[in-house]
Amino acid sequence: MKLASLPQRRDGRLIVVSDDLAWYADADHVVPTMQGLLDEWERHAPYLEALAIELQHGAIPRKRFHEREATAPLPRAFQWADGSAYVNHVELVRQARGAQLPASFWTDPLMYQGGSDDLRGARDPLVLRDEAWGGDLEAEVVVVTGDVPQGVSPEAALDHIRLVGLVNDVSLRGLIPDELAKGFGFVQSKPASHFSPVFVTPASLGAAWTGGKLHLPLHVDLNGHAFGRLEAGEEMTFDFGTLIAHLAKTRAIGAGSIIGSGTVSNRDPDGSPGRPVAEGGRGYACIAEQRMVETIRHGAPATPFLRHGDTVRIEAKDAKGHSVFGAIEQHVVAG
Repeated sequence: MKLASLPQRRDGRLIVVSDDLAWYADADHVVPTMQGLLDEWERHAPYLEALAIELQHGAIPRKRFHEREATAPLPRAFQWADGSAYVNHVELVRQARGAQLPASFWTDPLMYQGGSDDLRGARDPLVLRDEAWGGDLEAEVVVVTGDVPQGVSPEAALDHIRLVGLVNDVSLRGLIPDELAKGFGFVQSKPASHFSPVFVTPASLGAAWTGGKLHLPLHVDLNGHAFGRLEAGEEMTFDFGTLIAHLAKTRAIGAGSIIGSGTVSNRDPDGSPGRPVAEGGRGYACIAEQRMVETIRHGAPATPFLRHGDTVRIEAKDAKGHSVFGAIEQHVVAG
């Protein structure tokens, strides 16, 4: 089952989307909003599953689905927590500045609490007020949970995942060092995040959802050129069950919480840092990682961060090359 939200008041209007992302059917007569569905999943989900089947067979009234018209599936959420499940990314960050990676990073996930009151749609412009702030894209996988009890095990946590999607977790790299130096985490350096037009139930992903990981190619384009052709399921040190259990160690998690994977990151098959797509590598899911690899190889970064007028596109595709969640496609603007 694929779900999305269209603009209506602050929390959007829930719709069911066809598997090929071509059509939608109104679902607000069952439950008005995505958050309402997540609050009472067991009650409403069976009706929406039936609606999705009828939509696939053309048995109910349907309308053309246009990704550009969708808001974020959850325009605001009770919680947005982002992990760093791809330790390769963190290792490259530290290697580029000559620092060793603590051994605990391989066993204890990193995670920060992001702002969840203003979640942006896939085609909303990426607002970068000042290019000197070092705007960067971060292509990631996300899951949305139901209610999760405190102390849940990683295995049991997987049963609480309701939906899967993508996010561009925008970072302002120029502001991060001063914030981290204060020893109190990100605030100004993490502006609004942008989410895929559609979220999908794990069951609908079939074999692409295994072991709490999304096993699909992640395509990242910058200004119309291939920037990343990554495998989301590879080198993910911590699966989503582990990330959820980490967050729930000392508190319960409310329905409608979004948990991110952190920047998807792959090494080359020989174990060396990844190469750009243009050089035959898998490329990157963020500009900072390419700059890190340039620093490691050549002593200094060469690739600039985002500039006004740039375009970013993030998309996951199935074995037939079809978009699974729709595309995050944005223009960088001054605001």
